[in-house]
Amino acid sequence: MAESRKKILEMLASKKISVDEASMLLEKLSAAPVEPAVECGERPEAARNLKYLRVVVDSADGDKVNIRVPLSLIRTGIKLGSLIPKDAAEAMSEKGIDLSGLSELDENELVKFLSELKVDVESSDGDTVKIFTE
Repeated sequence: MAESRKKILEMLASKKISVDEASMLLEKLSAAPVEPAVECGERPEAARNLKYLRVVVDSADGDKVNIRVPLSLIRTGIKLGSLIPKDAAEAMSEKGIDLSGLSELDENELVKFLSELKVDVESSDGDTVKIFTE
């Protein structure tokens, strides 16, 4: 919360917001529940209960994409990768598809890395792409 206060005061000092706006924001910060401090490398409880990998695209042309992939599907895919028969895996490999590394992945580690994933792209022509977990 100290960082938020500092940002508000910096905006006030640079005259991006008025004294009244700064006062209102500081009041809201004071009224907000305090979140417990998170050690480096740890994620809040909500982050450990992530359920989806999201991909959202909003183009300047009006095209919209909203993909929500359940993380349970990713976990299941890791497990299923180890069940693929050897001859099928070899045939896929010949086509350029190598799933051999899937069975070696630690699903909890993968979900942890995905929980830290956040991609925001805003192109010069107005397209917006966001990839995140929720």
